[in-house]
Amino acid sequence: MDNPQVIGIDFGGTSVKLAVVEGSELLTDIHRIPTQEFVGPDPLIKVIVDHVVEIRSDYPGIQAIGIGVPGAVDFSKGVTYNLTNVQGWDDVPLRDLIAEKTGLPTILDNDANCMAYAEYKFGAGQGCRNVICVTLGTGVGGGLILNGDLYRGSTYAAGEIGQMSIDLNGVEGPYGNSGALERYIGNRQIEELAAATYTERGEELPADHTPEGIAILARSGDLTAKAIWKQVAEYLGACLMSTVYLLNPDAIVVGGGVAHAGDVLFDPLKKNLQASLTGECFHHLRIVPARFGNTAGIIGSSALASELV
Repeated sequence: MDNPQVIGIDFGGTSVKLAVVEGSELLTDIHRIPTQEFVGPDPLIKVIVDHVVEIRSDYPGIQAIGIGVPGAVDFSKGVTYNLTNVQGWDDVPLRDLIAEKTGLPTILDNDANCMAYAEYKFGAGQGCRNVICVTLGTGVGGGLILNGDLYRGSTYAAGEIGQMSIDLNGVEGPYGNSGALERYIGNRQIEELAAATYTERGEELPADHTPEGIAILARSGDLTAKAIWKQVAEYLGACLMSTVYLLNPDAIVVGGGVAHAGDVLFDPLKKNLQASLTGECFHHLRIVPARFGNTAGIIGSSALASELV
């Protein structure tokens, strides 16, 4: 079946979101389960299964389930090693537990991989064979499509662009990786950059100096806000330059909350990459915002689930 009806599950630190999907179309409203109301896997898994049972009463043709989680997974075993911002999920065989309790074939993957697959199959990377996907938010995540396949690496940990170094002597990352990209352009880091930049210029720090607030100011012509986004683009461009030289992709798809800055991020990013890449690597390259926002995890996990049918 090209586009079977499946359930996509996006497991986040705040909520677990479920919906019935056919292709890239959500057929139902999103069911939300507050993640932090549950201690440990068992009670939350029970509620997820209850929602699946409820959904299937209205959609009996559902064929499979896909789950995207924020953290390290063993894709082959369907096991979560740990989940970002969610305690107690070490070594949980989530795929098999959900499959056993629902009777549906189930697939489990990292949420950034799900986002990348959604954009490759139905979004901004559609029609490309080689795509780098980056998510910019609280942290920086990534996913890789190489030769038309989702590339996971030998231990299913590939695509962690946020942990790549842009400065050997830079800010220490969480694993001793000095200069890790996400230590420069996560949400909090951009707020800190904004505070430092306005102070250095002797200007009053805007009350809203979140990435969204600084983007609004930059679009209105605020020169300091523009300078902040230029710096963010330089940080991101330094990492993506190396990635492009390594992988020679057709497209770079940038998603996540920070990407909502729009042209104030993308214009300087494109200029940086044009200035630092050879013609062979740059001239065919598309650098585009993601098509899917908060539904990317659901659409991507459901797209993976569709391949089980």
